[in-house]
Amino acid sequence: MPSFLAYPLEMIPYVVVTLLIAFTIHEWAHALVALAFGDDTAKNQGRLSLNPIVHVDLFGLLMILIAGFGWAKPTPVNRFKLKKRRLGSILVSLAGPISNLFLAMVGVGFYALFLNFSFFTYGSVTETFLMIFIDLNLVLFVFNLIPLPPLDGYQILVEFLPMSARAKLEPLERYAILIFLVVAVTPISEFTIQPIFDTVIPFVLNVILAVFGLTSY
Repeated sequence: MPSFLAYPLEMIPYVVVTLLIAFTIHEWAHALVALAFGDDTAKNQGRLSLNPIVHVDLFGLLMILIAGFGWAKPTPVNRFKLKKRRLGSILVSLAGPISNLFLAMVGVGFYALFLNFSFFTYGSVTETFLMIFIDLNLVLFVFNLIPLPPLDGYQILVEFLPMSARAKLEPLERYAILIFLVVAVTPISEFTIQPIFDTVIPFVLNVILAVFGLTSY
């Protein structure tokens, strides 16, 4: 594997296709739920679309391939336009991660179907893609629910906090990217984000596998 890549070279096409789908559905879900609650900001900016071009940030995509983490273009949301503002805000934030959980479930469903009907062999292109598709969507699901700015989990957390606590957090939001990079990229991640991944992702995966009558893949 080239030293500047986070994935083996032969896996890059699978990763790119997965991320194009995962990012697009994630951001589209934010826009769709925002519109359902009365905020047409994303729709007016062309983000209520399943076209990857309007959602994928090229640099953010490259960063995933190189550094193992990245981002899509954030979906614009005017939370003051939302009906039932707090509930709407929570559901808009949840929509993205939940869409990735749904995609992971779809991936496991296809995996179980193909396995039952012997549509692929172990190590085939189809099996490799589905495994990467499932794993990356689970990573996106769990990662985006971590309560750190600018992730969706932070916005959900904020909606449950009293105004006094929100006021204390607001100054920190100016350093959101710096805080995120320190926690997610530096060796500190071994004690912060990595334990969450190591615990939550296998648990969620095992639950989904059990739903489809699988014990592993």
